[in-house]
Order: sequence, then structure tokens, then C-alpha cells
Amino acid sequence: MYAFYFILFTVYVAVAIPANLLSLQRIYENDKLHFNLDESVNANSFKEMDAKDTNRYLLFTRWNPTSSQVLVMGDVDTITSSNFNPNIPTVVVAHGWLGNQNTNMNPVIRNAFLENGDYNVIILDWSRVSMGGYFSAIAEIPKVGQNLGQFLSFLNKVTGVSFDSMHLVGFSLGSHVVGNAGREQNGRIARVTGLDPISPIWYFNKNRLNKNDGIYVEVIHTNGGDSRVNMAIGDADFYPNGGSSQPGCSSTVCNHNRSWELFAATVTYNHLVGRECLSIEEISSNTCQGKLFEMGNGNINKRGSGLYRLETGSIYPF
Repeated sequence: MYAFYFILFTVYVAVAIPANLLSLQRIYENDKLHFNLDESVNANSFKEMDAKDTNRYLLFTRWNPTSSQVLVMGDVDTITSSNFNPNIPTVVVAHGWLGNQNTNMNPVIRNAFLENGDYNVIILDWSRVSMGGYFSAIAEIPKVGQNLGQFLSFLNKVTGVSFDSMHLVGFSLGSHVVGNAGREQNGRIARVTGLDPISPIWYFNKNRLNKNDGIYVEVIHTNGGDSRVNMAIGDADFYPNGGSSQPGCSSTVCNHNRSWELFAATVTYNHLVGRECLSIEEISSNTCQGKLFEMGNGNINKRGSGLYRLETGSIYPF
């Protein structure tokens, strides 16, 4: 019954209440998730911010694996004097709401790539937006994503780096940031990965991540039990342990974070393999009998489609 009213409440907020009237605050206390509708927001009154204000781009490579180099859109010298190599794959990592460049997922995913291959890893810090109210952040998602897409065009112009060597990875709200970046590039980015794309109000939002945002779009769902977009939105959608409650997790925060933990592990080991399912119902009942397909990994040329369920362990590498 509680689940029914939560869903009803979510739909009501998504459909009936304009986003410029309130902001949804998600607060984690004692491993419990609370929603407060308490911030008045006027979407038309947001301060105009250009790319250099909203987005920061921090480059890590095998030559500087732990000390970042700041890349600035419009400043050629920051690109040409950096360790950026246009001849190797480029991975862009976007944190979620309330995150920043120091959020836990960034070094974990960065290290997974750099310890297992030669990559340009760019951490997108969009905390000027992400640290604000939830609806305020949602309203700015298209701009943040478009800025990222324009930055990738700048990289291409300065260095000749190919869009088919780019992999955009976003967690939570960051999934929709990279989706909008891919849309800015007319879907020509080689690969886009969404890690537990966040809701509410994203179910019917035209700015959400979708399978047209890249040549191959993959989504990993780990916390569909409360407010996440658990419906299939990519070319391939993976539902570890059914996509809701994760082994070893007793909180929604743990379930949510497990998406990037699993992804990072697959970049290192490429060991988690899903079984194709015909429907969400088969995923829920664990009756999938289709073909096998690996989840995650760092393969820039990965291609596939369908719904997949897999089982994991409770501790790294799962």
C-alpha cells in the first residue's frame, strides 16, 4: 500500500506540479531517504552561466593518474599543453546530484580505466549546478549537457580526436547530463553509459537519457525499488539482481551507488554477464532464458541490445 501511494505521489509531482514552483530536496539521514518539497524556484530567474561557470573538466592520464590537468573550453593552450592524446579512447565521467569532482565514484572509475588501459579520463565537475535544489538542477541539465557536447567539439577541433573514440559515463542525474551531451553531438558519440538514472519526474521528461544519445547506449539499473527510472531506456538495459535491492545493501543509497561500483569492477574484470529477458516481468521473476551479454566494461566498440538480468555478489568485485 505504501508503495502504491509513493508511486501515486511521484506521478502527481511529475505531471501536476510545474517544475518552476517547487524544488524536491532529497535528504539522506541514517541511511533513509526523505523527500522535502520546500524550495520555491522560478526557472526563469536562474543566473545565466556559460560553460566555464557551470562545467569544469579535469584530465587524468597514465602520465598524471592522480593529479588533474584542467582543460578549459575556448583556451587552446590548456589542451595542447596537457597530456591529452587524441589517438587513445577518451572517457568522460559525470557525477550525480549533490556530487562534485571529489565524489567517491570519480577516483574509483578513473583508476579502473587507467589501470587497465591507455585512456584520457576527463572528470566533469558540474557542482555549481548539482549542489543546488533538485528541480533547479533538473532545469539546468540540458545546458550542462550541451556545454559538455560543445566542449567535446572543441576537443575535436583542437586535437582531431574522433567522436567514435569517446565514451560518456554518467551516474544518477549525471546520466541525463551525458545523454544531453550525446544529443548535442547528434548521437555520434561511440558509447554512452547511464548508471542508475535518477527520478522522480524523469519518466516523461524529454531531456532524459535515451538510446538515440549515442551509437551504443547502455544503462545499469540497481535501485528501481523507489524513485529511479527502472524502465528500459537504452539499447541494452541491465538489471543486476533484478534491478532493485542489491546484495549486502540495507539502504537505498547503497543500492544506488552499487551501479557505479559494479561498472568500475567490470572495467577491470569484464566478468559480469547478463541473461537476456523478454520483459520486465521476466526480470522480476528471474525467469530469463535468452542469450548472454557482458555488462559494463570499457570496450569503446561494444554493441548490443535487449533487457538483461544477472546475479552478483555482495562485495568487490561482486
